Amino acid sequence: MIDWQNDIAKITIPTPFPVGDVHAYIVKGEALTLIDAGPKTEESRQAIENALKDLRLTWKDLDQVLITHHHPDHCGGVDFAPAELPFIGHENNQRWLQLTQDFLDEHDSFYYSLAEEIGLPNELKPFIGKVRKTLKYSCDRTLSNYLKDGDSLLGLAGWKAIETLGHAQSHLSFFRESDGMLIGGDMLLEKISPNPLLEPPFRKGELRPRPQLQLNESLKKLANLPISEVFPGHGDNIMDVPSLIQHRLEAQHSRAMKVLGMIEETPSTAFQLCQRLFPKVYLKEIGLTLSETIAQLDYLIDLGEIKGSHTEAGLIYSVR
Repeated sequence: MIDWQNDIAKITIPTPFPVGDVHAYIVKGEALTLIDAGPKTEESRQAIENALKDLRLTWKDLDQVLITHHHPDHCGGVDFAPAELPFIGHENNQRWLQLTQDFLDEHDSFYYSLAEEIGLPNELKPFIGKVRKTLKYSCDRTLSNYLKDGDSLLGLAGWKAIETLGHAQSHLSFFRESDGMLIGGDMLLEKISPNPLLEPPFRKGELRPRPQLQLNESLKKLANLPISEVFPGHGDNIMDVPSLIQHRLEAQHSRAMKVLGMIEETPSTAFQLCQRLFPKVYLKEIGLTLSETIAQLDYLIDLGEIKGSHTEAGLIYSVR
C-alpha cells in the first residue's frame, strides 16, 4: 500500500539493471507532480499504475512530470504518461532524449577515442557498441521546459531545483526549504556511492567533463543545505545527511590514494589500473569499472599528484 509522507508518495519500480529497484515520487501541490518514472518496461508501467490506483489517482490527475536525470531507469516510464503533460528537467537531458544521429556519432567517436587513450585492448572495444543498448529502456520524447540551478518548481510552492552534476551531466535534485525534504535521484544513496559516469563533451573539441570532481562539489553543495531527509532514487530514505556526505568524500579520497599507491609502484594505463582495482568484475562491468578508475585519475591529476604521458599503449600515468 502506498502512503503519503509529508505530501510525498514513494513508488518502487523494478528495473532490468543490476542496481535493482528504482523509486519515483508523486508530490502534492498546486500541480500534482510525478518525479522520475522508472524504465520503459511493462513492469514499470504496472508499478506506476498500481501506485496511482492505491492513491486513488490516474495518469490524468497528474499535472506535470519532472526527472532528476536522463538515465533510462529514471526517465523511460515517462512514455506511459499522457503526451500533453509538461515534461521538465535539466537542459542537458535533451541530447540523450533526442538522440540525433550527430549526437550518436559523436557519442561513439568519443568512446572509441577514449578507448585508445586508456589502453583498452582491441578485443574489449566491442563493449562500446553495447553502451547504447540500455537506451531502449529510455523514453521517446523530449523536454517541454527546462530547469536550472535555483529555479522554483512551478506548482510546487517552496520547492526548488538544485544542480547536482557528477553522476550525470543532467542531474538535478529537488529541495523543499520549509522542512528540508530532498528528492535526490542518484546523488546520495544510503548503501552505494553513485558512479561518476563518463559522458562526451557538449561541443566537439572541448575537454570532457570530470564527473568525480563535479560529484564532490555537488556533495559539498548539499552539505551546506539544511536537509532533514533524502528521498533517494534507490534504497532507503536517508536521515543523517552530513555524516553520509562526509563518509562519501572520505571514502572516495581513500580510493584515490589506493590508486596513487599503485601508480607509485608501477606507472600504468587506466585499463591496467582498472584490472588491478576490480580483478573479479572488470570484464563483466567494463563501463562502470573504467568510469570509476578514470574518476580517481581525474581526482589525482586535480590534486597535482600524477601526470599522464602519451605512448603507443595509451596514456601512462606516473607520479609527478
